[in-house]
Amino acid sequence: MGEKWLVGVDIGGTTIKMAFISLSGDIICSWEIDTDISNKGKHIPASIAKSIEEKLKEFNLTKNQLVAIGVGAPGPVNEEDGSVEVAVNLGWERFQLQTILERETSLPVVVDNDANIAAIGEMWKGAGKGAKNLICVTLGTGVGGGIIVNGEVVHGVNGAGGEIGHMTSVPKNGAPCKCGKLGCLETVASATGIVRLAKEELVSSNESSCLRHYKIHQTLSAKHVFDAAKEGDVLANRVVEQVAFHLGLSLSNLANGLNPETIVIGGGVSKADDTLLRPLKEEFVKFAFPRVAQSVEIVTATLGNNAGVIGGAWLAKEKMINKPVFQ
Repeated sequence: MGEKWLVGVDIGGTTIKMAFISLSGDIICSWEIDTDISNKGKHIPASIAKSIEEKLKEFNLTKNQLVAIGVGAPGPVNEEDGSVEVAVNLGWERFQLQTILERETSLPVVVDNDANIAAIGEMWKGAGKGAKNLICVTLGTGVGGGIIVNGEVVHGVNGAGGEIGHMTSVPKNGAPCKCGKLGCLETVASATGIVRLAKEELVSSNESSCLRHYKIHQTLSAKHVFDAAKEGDVLANRVVEQVAFHLGLSLSNLANGLNPETIVIGGGVSKADDTLLRPLKEEFVKFAFPRVAQSVEIVTATLGNNAGVIGGAWLAKEKMINKPVFQ
């Protein structure tokens, strides 16, 4: 067999995405397994190892084909030892992910936060197009973030760098966030936050809106809000304006401090595309230092669900190149 492969792993609350990836960043094959969160998620490393072995068997290959594994985990990661400080959805606390996975697979493992590896993926093969200074925001059930400066992920002093979702966006009377604070960006720009804003609008006014139907049947989603806004629904457009305002203000403040080349918007909510991007760009320009606004491009992520596994593979490759003798 010619070129060796990298393994990218992206651990989510319900599924774990995995892929074999070439050294140049092309996906050879990708698959997912269910996340086993029983017993505080302690079986997760073993199920990842088992799945890699099964997939290699399908190709009639051995572990020798693989160089290293790069993993994205939800929550702050300790850079020193690749342990996950806390991952609420998985039941992990100070979980020695790197150590256990290296033991289970006999391969070098590198671990980083899932939003960071999505940002790296977009930088390497996606919307970042090789930009070395970029901000990546994932708008999903929550709001994740990854900041890359001079080609390096910003981890900060204890692994919590890039927590864009927890910048305070509503300084007074903000809604409570799962992190324990009030008024985080996540409370107004995540899919959950958008639904909450829409419900508040529906309660506080009597104007007609197609969103009332979904609220009555308790099926209201962020997608419904954006679809209605696109169709010209006034109330839905008010909600989108609020989201764009908070997101634009937060991202411009961040950009004023970092002067990035690209801001990549990813996650499920980004599928709204122009319905969100157009008002977002308008708000951003209002609040950004003019020179910062001129030099930045705000784009939608292009890798979708593959950003994490591709970013994981990049990390694994970097680890092996930078530390050829694996300790």
